[in-house]
Amino acid sequence: MLLLLMLLLLLLLLLLQLLLLLLRLLILLLLLLLPLLLLLLLLVLQLLLQQLLLLLLLLLLLLLLILLLLLQLLILLPLLLLPLLLILLLLLLLLLLLQLLLLLQLLLQLLRVVLVLLLHCYCY
Repeated sequence: MLLLLMLLLLLLLLLLQLLLLLLRLLILLLLLLLPLLLLLLLLVLQLLLQQLLLLLLLLLLLLLLILLLLLQLLILLPLLLLPLLLILLLLLLLLLLLQLLLLLQLLLQLLRVVLVLLLHCYCY
C-alpha cells in the first residue's frame, strides 16, 4: 500500500514537472512572438508613412495642375490645351482618391495589428 502511494506521488510529481515545462514553453513562445508582432507593426507603419508621402506628392501635383489651369485661363492659350488639362485634372483626382483608399486600407491594417498586439498582451 505504501508502495502504491509512493508511485502515485511520483506520478503526480512527474505531471507537475510536465506542466511546468509546458508553461516554460508557452512563455518562450510568447517571447518569440512578441518581437515578430512588433516588427509587423513597424512594417505597417513604414508603409503608412510611404503612402502619406505619396499622398502629399499627389496633392502638390494637384495644386500645380490647378495653378496651371488657372494660368491658362488667364493667359488664354489655345483652346486645345484646356480639355487636356481638365482630363489630367480628373486623372489626378482619381489617383488621389485611389491613394486615399490605399491609405485607409493601411490604417485598417495598422488597427488590426494594434488590436492583435493588444489582445496578445491582454491575454498574457
